[in-house]
Amino acid sequence: MHNRRRNSLAAVLAASLVTATLQSAAYGGVISTQQYLTTLDREATIARIDAVLAREEVRSKLEQYGVDAVAADERIAALTDQELELLATELESLPAGGDLLAVVGIAFIVLLILELIGVIDIFSKI
Repeated sequence: MHNRRRNSLAAVLAASLVTATLQSAAYGGVISTQQYLTTLDREATIARIDAVLAREEVRSKLEQYGVDAVAADERIAALTDQELELLATELESLPAGGDLLAVVGIAFIVLLILELIGVIDIFSKI
């Protein structure tokens, strides 16, 4: 009986040692201020783009061109920081107020970016 307890205790200890060595350690690091600010800038830029694309006339124009709103949001999230800043700057420089030219310009810019990324192939059909 005493031997059986000792063997089971030894087996449990051996199993716990084996499983303890299989776990990987988590490493943490300090991020720089520049990395933090870049993350904040990216989020702010995406918010600016989403504010323009959330307008009903822009969404309807994109749907008219066959661009799914969810796919466009995913593609915008996949853009690099430079591409996001360029898109945000272009969207902000367009005339405000729901002008037809502004809507067409925004739709064209979004379609151009989606074409360059390879999500859609709309310009080869024209």
